[in-house]
Amino acid sequence: MNAGTDISLSEVLKRHFGFTSFKGNQELIIRNVLADRDTFVLMPTGGGKSLCYQLPSLILEGTAIVISPLIALMKNQVDAMRSFSEDDGIAHFLNSSLTKSQINKVKTDVIDGHTRLLYVAPESLTKEENINFLKQIKISFYAVDEAHCISEWGHDFRPEYRRIRPIINKIGKAPIIALTATATPKVQHDIQKNLEMLDANVFKSSFRRNNLYYEIRPKKDVTKEIIRYIKNNPGKSGIIYCLSRKKVEELAETLKVNGIQALPYHAGMDAATRSENQDKFLMEDVEVIVATIAFGMGIDKPDVRFVMHYDIPKSLEGYYQETGRAGRDGGEGRCIAFYSYKDIQKLEKFMQGKPIAEQEIGRQLLLETVAYAESSVCRPKQLLAYFGEEMTVNCNNCDNCLQPKKQFEGKEYVSLLIQAIIQIKEKFKADHVANFLSGIKTAAIKSYKHHELELYGKGSDKDIKFWNAVVRQALIARFLSKDIENYGLLKVTDAGHNFLKNPKSFMLAEDHEYTDVDDDDIIVNAQGRGGAADENLFAMLKDLRKKMSKLKNVPPFVVFQDPSLEDMATQYPVNNEELQNISGVGAGKAMRYGKEFTDLIKRYVEENDIMRPQDMVVKSVVNKSGIKVFIIQSIDRMMPFEDIASAKGLDMSDLLDEVEAIVNSGTKLNIDYYIDQVLDEDHQEEIYEYFMKEAETESIDEALEELGEDEYSIEEIRLMRIKFLSELGN
Repeated sequence: MNAGTDISLSEVLKRHFGFTSFKGNQELIIRNVLADRDTFVLMPTGGGKSLCYQLPSLILEGTAIVISPLIALMKNQVDAMRSFSEDDGIAHFLNSSLTKSQINKVKTDVIDGHTRLLYVAPESLTKEENINFLKQIKISFYAVDEAHCISEWGHDFRPEYRRIRPIINKIGKAPIIALTATATPKVQHDIQKNLEMLDANVFKSSFRRNNLYYEIRPKKDVTKEIIRYIKNNPGKSGIIYCLSRKKVEELAETLKVNGIQALPYHAGMDAATRSENQDKFLMEDVEVIVATIAFGMGIDKPDVRFVMHYDIPKSLEGYYQETGRAGRDGGEGRCIAFYSYKDIQKLEKFMQGKPIAEQEIGRQLLLETVAYAESSVCRPKQLLAYFGEEMTVNCNNCDNCLQPKKQFEGKEYVSLLIQAIIQIKEKFKADHVANFLSGIKTAAIKSYKHHELELYGKGSDKDIKFWNAVVRQALIARFLSKDIENYGLLKVTDAGHNFLKNPKSFMLAEDHEYTDVDDDDIIVNAQGRGGAADENLFAMLKDLRKKMSKLKNVPPFVVFQDPSLEDMATQYPVNNEELQNISGVGAGKAMRYGKEFTDLIKRYVEENDIMRPQDMVVKSVVNKSGIKVFIIQSIDRMMPFEDIASAKGLDMSDLLDEVEAIVNSGTKLNIDYYIDQVLDEDHQEEIYEYFMKEAETESIDEALEELGEDEYSIEEIRLMRIKFLSELGN
């Protein structure tokens, strides 16, 4: 099929990829590629970038060359592409991991016209033998993936990427599509200029990812917090980023000791181990990968449910790219970073000794990160602003929206701070200024006789932590700057001097402890898809997928992605034809993997006497008494409440309704095992005492008002009320 043929793109999309409609700008981008025009695509992770070159490669004559930076990423994409087709030769990669005979097989398939997509690493592209080989074939177009690697302003600079254009000119010109998930306007211009595609049609998708929940937590008991979170979210895939290789190794080991399947991943490991660890993560043999921030993993795994940053990243661009690996299938994605200003100081120290210009860039990027971490503004709003996109409403799906920080008038504090810096001649770092204002007589303050100055101790009603926070927020507001030549010394900027002459209202955000947000408050995804209609079948389909993935030696999501399994657990397809109506299942995929799945569903439907939506009959109502018996037996077996709820497709609130009904009807339940996991003894005692001595009614709202909304969640009070009624009422 060639571009001149009048084709329905929707038909091609459905036939090969099993989707009935395009996402966002995909169709416009594909039409632009089919029209032989250069194309620049700026689309967030999870937006569907790869389809923008995969689909045109199936339509146009010749082979599309995809230049991609990571071997692991190429392998994933080739596996995925083959899963959509019955011919394995349709996609290949050419890189240093292949043997001589494998390379010959790739070249034969390409020359024979079987291969529509050939993935090449930039390093392989520069080899003379590969250039000579590529000169012999018809190239439909070039796709430059992860194009931000081209820019020295990008967060992942690769020198080979800057040589792509001269090599393309050598091999033979064809249209270029450059794709990236993160690029500020400056980086975008740099990419287009380097690839000589300033006239390209530019397609920018919104950077807003509705399904991602963003949260910054203070860096306190981080390892415990991480372990608690993973234990409360069993079976969910996650990535944890650390600053150093040492911390990666330590944390992965600690998680393992605590019964969590985790592996390390960093550039210092030998390639074979690193590749093996990544494969285990993709194949779901382990739940968690602990990786260095510096090393981009290029993980193409759609069902990563959480991304944690043990250490804050060096730039917002890096942070956005890394958090973007969560929830690429549109499902739940929680992005939690642990923040301490000490990490920023560590990163600043690493910059010393680098050229001044490089330090300047690094410092600006860090300042943006600090501003993001400490600001009380809606987090997606800040991220979008950084990439030049305006978001007019709050997301109501981040910590700052769900738990707003208290703000207070800071005009006088900022004025006092600026005066103090001027009084000590702008020759000292933040810690010294904080000690000076707090009235703490350190050795340095005594030796410089600063305790004799008029402003010494003028801010002693506040502590050092407070004054350090004011310094940081004054830096973010550009009232102060840090002298790079003389590292770390605070200087007052022109804006700072103007503020001192004419002080205006300046709101400071009060630091607060970040507590866990009640899960009911978190938007799981934009489409409101929270899980399969039939959780039992969904679990069975996931088990079958894992077995198939082992058999075929591909990651589970290559067989079918979670949204497809959810759709199967709702629609109950029992033959190949019905399977092709499932989201994300095309003819190739149905032929390759479908039979085992439809056989399983058919057996399940017959054994459970299920009436399917296709049969135009509503599914039979769940047996209520059956649920009650199941709950009582599960509590007797001390099963976690989350697992009980999940097994019956209930949310926690519904489960508690059921448990309350059981207790109210006179059955005694012992739920101490679960309460002990979620509440310490003192808190249990306080709620129990309230119901025993103070409560006039059993109202949860009244209990919450009396005990404090900041202190307790509705769920915790309901659990204690169940315990109270069970023990005293039954």
